[in-house]
Amino acid sequence: MAALSVNHLLGIKNLNTEDIELIFKTADQFKDVLNRPIKKVPSLRDITIANLFFENSTRTRISFELAEKRLSADTINFSASTSSTKKGETLIDTVNNILAMKVDMVVMRHASPGACVFLARHINAQIINAGDGTHEHPTQALLDAFSMREKLKLTDFKGLRVAILGDITHSRVALSNIFCLTKLGAEVLLCGPPTLIPKHIEALGVRVTHNVKEALNWCDVANVLRIQLERQDIKYFPSLREYSLYYGVNKELLDSLSKKITIMHPGPINRGVELSSDAADSDQSIILQQVENGVAIRMAVLYLLAEQNKRG
Repeated sequence: MAALSVNHLLGIKNLNTEDIELIFKTADQFKDVLNRPIKKVPSLRDITIANLFFENSTRTRISFELAEKRLSADTINFSASTSSTKKGETLIDTVNNILAMKVDMVVMRHASPGACVFLARHINAQIINAGDGTHEHPTQALLDAFSMREKLKLTDFKGLRVAILGDITHSRVALSNIFCLTKLGAEVLLCGPPTLIPKHIEALGVRVTHNVKEALNWCDVANVLRIQLERQDIKYFPSLREYSLYYGVNKELLDSLSKKITIMHPGPINRGVELSSDAADSDQSIILQQVENGVAIRMAVLYLLAEQNKRG
């Protein structure tokens, strides 16, 4: 059986194309499992997984928990707001205390970019990055690409045009999506206010525009990102109303395009800001399919890493 080339999932940057394809094929099988009357398999019955969330999360945390339970793993859920980190305990001490309870895998979300890489170097457990600051969010990029593949019935991504719209500067989803889509051969265009697009990002093999209609007319898929006000220490645009006016996506705008495109969003949506309700809930949107596919992708990642550990 094919195996991943990595022992941890720290970022899409560390994966090769064969790894991504293997995750997709494994997720296909787990999606079949999720559509059965009995949605559980004993694949990780002897594995214990700790979910460490140092930042707030709803979709990602629940998705990982559900994936772990569907694979019959034992799980420990850790919330930083009620932990000893509030008393000054270091990240390594916190994790080592958890590992002393014989944990095999750690799923971690942290506000500091590189926290998962740091942890992987210092502890003896497999790490899955569930989002580290503004750096990467690998499972979100995988489920996004998997959802495009499913919706558009793709055999490969070559020639696919994907526009990523919104707050690129503060988005770990944007960076992971860029790495994932360009590795698979898709063309990527970034669109947003000049203040929310990092300088020199074209070096990653993407194009940039500040015109939303131009981006939407060009693309097959538009992945609309949330404005991350909690990460913005200064004002990057005059007001949310103005942002919505110039960069928001609504049904009227979609209907004015020369073709029908697919709309995605990693969630949570600021309705009426980056995406209107009539666009988010339209038949062009696959936002709920993304959520459903997240469980299958995370099952695939957990299963493949556990298999890698057995080999090691």
